[in-house]
Amino acid sequence: MNYNLPFIPLRPAKPRKEGLTMMMDKGLSLRQVEDFIESSAEFTDFVKLGFGTSIITNKLKDKLNLYKQANIRPYFGGTLFEAFVVRNMFSDYMKYIETFGLDLAEVSDGSMMIPHAKKLEYIKTLAKNVTVISEVGSKIKGVLIPPSAWVEMMKAELDAGAFKVIAEARESGTIGIYNSDGSVNEALIKTISDNLDPSSIIWEAPIGKQQVWFVKLFGAGVNLGNIAPDTVFALECLRLGLRGDTFFETLPAEMQKLKQID
Repeated sequence: MNYNLPFIPLRPAKPRKEGLTMMMDKGLSLRQVEDFIESSAEFTDFVKLGFGTSIITNKLKDKLNLYKQANIRPYFGGTLFEAFVVRNMFSDYMKYIETFGLDLAEVSDGSMMIPHAKKLEYIKTLAKNVTVISEVGSKIKGVLIPPSAWVEMMKAELDAGAFKVIAEARESGTIGIYNSDGSVNEALIKTISDNLDPSSIIWEAPIGKQQVWFVKLFGAGVNLGNIAPDTVFALECLRLGLRGDTFFETLPAEMQKLKQID
């Protein structure tokens, strides 16, 4: 902070368990990673190397080391996990993340069908050696999962050893917990948050209006994922009430009276 402005939400220092920001790296160069770290490292907890990008990333170890040195925990996207599993190469996947010294792994079933009992086995196996983030929700348009099933699967995956559960939205923000126009499926979110501790969930929110909605609902401590590199800094301002969309969220009642009426 360059100035101690009153009524700014307190943000715990890293490593933290709440108020997590997961940035999605879809192919940044080393120079871009360095620039990102300079501006946004302190606001970023995890970096997901999206889908299967790690397989074709140049100087992958160098990139991962940059993130690690900046106190950011990188990991490979769940689609890569599925790419190994569909080829019956789960043990190779474990060796792959070990080779690159990762302490995080994502388990998902958004692209392929995995019996849930088997998915829980994968979580339990990986959790013996690394921190597991599991993902619930399909990446396939038109696949609808009842809210009760979302809750049941999330609870089971947390019980199996997942540190957090990701609520699927893809990088488009138009599937899973969102409607096709990018609006929030409020009934689904309410069912999930009524039955699970919201702090156990990372809500994918790649679109600005989605981030605003979640910060207003859960406050600065909400966990958000699939954040683009160039919006991490802006998201932190949203959390702190330093943008118009959340300007009054943490101000006292007497200041609320000054709010502009649309």
